[in-house]
Amino acid sequence: MSESVQTGTIETRIPGRLDRLSWSKFHWRVVFGLGAVWILDGLEVTIIGFLAPTLVDPNSGIALTESDISLAAAIYVAGACTGALFFGQLTDRFGRKRLFLVTLMLYLVATVATAFAFAPWFFLAARFFTGAGIGGEYAAINSAIDELIPARARGRVDLIINGSFWLGAAAGGLLSLLFLKQSIFAIDVGWRVSFAMGAMLGIGILFVRRHVPESPRWLFIHGREEEAERIVDEIESEVKGEAGDLPEPEADPITVRQRKVIPFREIARTAFKLHPKRSTLGLSLFVGQAFLYNAVTFSLGLTLSTYLGVGANKVGLFYAVFAAGNFLGPLLLGRLFDTVGRKPMIAGTYLLSAVLLLVVAFLFNNGGAADPAFSDWGFTLALAATFFFASAGASSAYLTVSEIFPMEVRALAIAFFYAIGTAIGGISGPLVFERLAQSADPGQVAIGYVIGAVVMAIGGIAELFLGVRAEGKNLEEIATPLTVQDAEDEERDEAEGASTAPALDEESRAAAAERWRRRQQRERAGMRRYRLGPGSASFSPFFSQPAEDRPEWIDTEVDRISEAVARHGDGISARELSEQVGGRRWGPGRFHAALREAIAEGTVRRLGRGRYAPARFPGS
Repeated sequence: MSESVQTGTIETRIPGRLDRLSWSKFHWRVVFGLGAVWILDGLEVTIIGFLAPTLVDPNSGIALTESDISLAAAIYVAGACTGALFFGQLTDRFGRKRLFLVTLMLYLVATVATAFAFAPWFFLAARFFTGAGIGGEYAAINSAIDELIPARARGRVDLIINGSFWLGAAAGGLLSLLFLKQSIFAIDVGWRVSFAMGAMLGIGILFVRRHVPESPRWLFIHGREEEAERIVDEIESEVKGEAGDLPEPEADPITVRQRKVIPFREIARTAFKLHPKRSTLGLSLFVGQAFLYNAVTFSLGLTLSTYLGVGANKVGLFYAVFAAGNFLGPLLLGRLFDTVGRKPMIAGTYLLSAVLLLVVAFLFNNGGAADPAFSDWGFTLALAATFFFASAGASSAYLTVSEIFPMEVRALAIAFFYAIGTAIGGISGPLVFERLAQSADPGQVAIGYVIGAVVMAIGGIAELFLGVRAEGKNLEEIATPLTVQDAEDEERDEAEGASTAPALDEESRAAAAERWRRRQQRERAGMRRYRLGPGSASFSPFFSQPAEDRPEWIDTEVDRISEAVARHGDGISARELSEQVGGRRWGPGRFHAALREAIAEGTVRRLGRGRYAPARFPGS
């Protein structure tokens, strides 16, 4: 479809129209169709831990070893990081909807394959592609949600959706109690049914997701503004049917220079050269929450069983309570991120959760192994209270990165920071924190908690100094799209040219028409005008005009502009045209003067605002 896309410089009110919409069934479809994937991720991440004792049983039908289980966890993380980076750039290039359908299909195929695994190598390969599908979902889904949800509700919706990861985690803990009960499921069947449950949920999500449209913001930037307008018209019509007339958009229209493809080098330049502080902020938030979570979750089961005497078959129940605290945080605090504001809430949740975990670490270490300060439920509830705040902060990391970078690089920015945070967690978690828990020394576990708390606090401090106030603002106001900047540069070039270029009156236009007719007669007679290469000087052996009537340089530059436009039959912007002919080297106003002359001669026609195409001379 991209081959037929026509790009130009357009003015649009689509962002403002989307942000003024009342909450409707359409928005619920977006939430359930796109956001439910985090439940799948929570299920996939946690259930492998609960199934580990069954999978290593000789009668499981797959004969995995304990090292295979650890390797499976690492491979899932590697797949998630790879999928996020790979599908993230494709999401920015080919659209949100194409990729959130592709990534979900990849997850479905891979998780079904996991349920039918017959050998360790097949199981590990299936886990890699399951992770790749989930990692790709993070980039495609977060960008699509933020571009479809009204600005006033974007914070709470994002936090609740990201926090729903813990619904899946809680489900994994509770389902393990059922599927591992050998009186209900045979030992070689229960674990397969567990993975199949994820596929069944994914199929339901796929049916809902088919009715979620492509992001209109992505469409109008990539030259498909008519399709974007049609989608927004349909959404508005649906919302009006539920809520009545809509208010006028408050945001001013934006002007964008559409582009089919944005090079990867420009994406990297945007993130790290134009927005280094925002990149530092995103990195700090993601690494902070990764360390905090891995300090606790990788060792939670071992801590409960080793120090607090919880049986392995009951760990899932305690984990479900811990997961409930994680979900309630974003659910109950999410509204404050839109009202109190991003900066105080993000910094506050990061710093408060760090302090609370330090308190838990001190109390846990103070009792010792023989006389622990916590009971099993006391310890679990203390962690649930800590992560009530930590989960809201961690979810806001995804929200922050999806808001503070331009639309054209949004998905890849999410993927990049997600991959870094996930990689750090996937590498440092098993190697450091689980080993500390296995040491049988409460002090070692407390050290792990302190490490996680300190790194989380660093993320909170980074938010205090580098945070961006994004509450209630449309995405284009928070981070100006690259294509808007292109349009502004183009308009500035045209304005500069117009202010210095000589005006063409009616007499000049008539003279230009006469020159064109004489040129056509010479070319039909076999004499072609001499054309020079790059340079500002010109010479024409077949044609001349007195200097007082016409600048001596204009003919060559008109010809170079006409030739460049002719090579782009579907249209070219003034900025691209200037770059191709070296117009910036010609001197003040000369490129625009030559362009105006080419239009007057009839070799170039103006398609629209700042865009040009070849034209037949009138009357020829």
